[in-house]
Amino acid sequence: MKHALVVGGTGMLCNVSLWLAGQADHVSIIARNPEKMDACISRAADRSRITPVLTDYADSSALREHLDKLIGQHGPVDLAVAWIHSYADQALVTISNVFSQNSRQWELYHVLGSTRNPDELLNELAGLENCNYHQIQLGFILENHQSRWLTNEEISDGVIEAIQSGKKRHIVGQLEPWDKRP
Repeated sequence: MKHALVVGGTGMLCNVSLWLAGQADHVSIIARNPEKMDACISRAADRSRITPVLTDYADSSALREHLDKLIGQHGPVDLAVAWIHSYADQALVTISNVFSQNSRQWELYHVLGSTRNPDELLNELAGLENCNYHQIQLGFILENHQSRWLTNEEISDGVIEAIQSGKKRHIVGQLEPWDKRP
């Protein structure tokens, strides 16, 4: 893999960004918070393999501009991991449109919260050109009759496991029983 991208890659997905930096020739990380970006990149074994992009991915035109620049600098993206908040409903479409313009195949690992309906998203994103679309849904942990949300480490480990397995749909933690959610 030559070029990977992680959207929202400095918080819950920081360990994914760092893992990909050891797998790909280059990793681009999109995030909004400069302090989190610095903290994440400071943990990298080789910082020269990472390009930080500070932007609000809800701004479609700025996002498109950054993506075009990244492709120009580091080549087409082979793999993208995207954890996108619901307020930025056009971000994934923008990313997909930019990357699908490339003639080669790319992988999209879309991280979803526990309340998202993965089947709805499959219909919305059906027909993406040159894209192998994967979903990773985040759940919760039930321990000793108590429930809790996943830790950042558990989320990153689950995303890495999903990438390694290449499954089309992967659940991290559990989604049922729904009434036991924290």
